[in-house]
Amino acid sequence: MLLIFVFVLMSWFPGAYQTKLGQWLAKICMPYLKVFQFIPPIFGLDFSPIIAILVLEMAQYGIQYLFIILGSL
Repeated sequence: MLLIFVFVLMSWFPGAYQTKLGQWLAKICMPYLKVFQFIPPIFGLDFSPIIAILVLEMAQYGIQYLFIILGSL
């Protein structure tokens, strides 16, 4: 989640994606973010990273819940 957040923040800085860090983050984050690119921008704002982070959060909580259930057996 932090990597996606940093990747999105880099869009505010010109040339940030051309740095080594920007290229590395693009290789990691873009394949996952492309899954959510079907969401059209609203008023010029791309909400797909927000949805992507929310899905990661739900998956994280779901996995934690499974471990709690399995631990109580």
